[in-house]
Amino acid sequence: MELNLPYPRRFNEHRDTAEAHNLDWLRGHGMLTGSEAVALYTRWDIPDLAARSFPDLGAEDLCLATDLFSFYFLFDDQFDDELGLHPSAVAAACDPLIRIAHGEPTGPSDSPVTSSFRDLWRRSSAGMSSRWRARAATNWEWYFAAHPNEALGRTLAAEAEAEGVDPTIPDRAAYLMLRRGADGTETVLDMIERFEAEVPPAAFHSPQLRLMRQLAADAPAFSNDVYSYDKEAPRGDVYNLVVILQHQRQCKREEASVAVLAEAQWMIDQYLQLAVEIPELCERLGLRRDERLAVERYADGLIAWMGGYFDWESRTARYRPQGSLPVDRPGHLEPLLSARAAGTASQR
Repeated sequence: MELNLPYPRRFNEHRDTAEAHNLDWLRGHGMLTGSEAVALYTRWDIPDLAARSFPDLGAEDLCLATDLFSFYFLFDDQFDDELGLHPSAVAAACDPLIRIAHGEPTGPSDSPVTSSFRDLWRRSSAGMSSRWRARAATNWEWYFAAHPNEALGRTLAAEAEAEGVDPTIPDRAAYLMLRRGADGTETVLDMIERFEAEVPPAAFHSPQLRLMRQLAADAPAFSNDVYSYDKEAPRGDVYNLVVILQHQRQCKREEASVAVLAEAQWMIDQYLQLAVEIPELCERLGLRRDERLAVERYADGLIAWMGGYFDWESRTARYRPQGSLPVDRPGHLEPLLSARAAGTASQR
């Protein structure tokens, strides 16, 4: 089943510039070392995701978007191995990153992850309002704090397997609670405001726009659960909707996958229906011309993000056998979470 999003696809002309910058940025922060790691990472084609999701950005902003996307995937993969079975260790690794987002001290030394995120947060939040910064920091906290809880679910599943019993599969409510934090999409949607224009509070918190934002976050997450199943299920990840539906319905993977994609399509259809209400919403809220334009650009940015993600996901090698090996396995990447000497790259 293919998702249908009737929206014209566009591609950013600065894609090659962003790709060259991104490789230099990852190397400079120690996030990508060795020819094998570079070759594997290149097959994911993260610049393609940024170019499809943000077709109108200038070169500098597209570089930032590409760096942001690369951080998500490389950071997430740090927990594919042994570390991902130790929730307390994951929490300790994530705590400095939460502190960075809230402007708190993190200690005298940096790891590649803290160095790169410090730079991302500086570039992302520069010039933004205090309201945006507070909301974005909270969403980053949600993202980082979700990882130790994912590790906990993975650990409980492993313990159940060792004891010869069925693992506890979360229900839909628990799944959504954790998934909405762990996928990091809220921080991506914050960046749409960063790249376009901040949305006035009355519109941002309207039922229509809040629902549109939630749909634009959930539809790609649901689709990702189908594509990432081969990567997640074997390592005991229970926070995957295909896994959950298999358990609930006692059905095969194929049936569960079709059901998940059908939900994602329903979300797309709901989004398109709500988008029709935006002009009247702006009119009734009495928004100025520039405020209306900000809302319209935000709504367009949400749908461009969805279309870009769906197109990239169907093309990338990340979820195929040739690109699914975790990049932090020995010989591919130095551990990204271990401390190193302070000041190496944090000010780049």
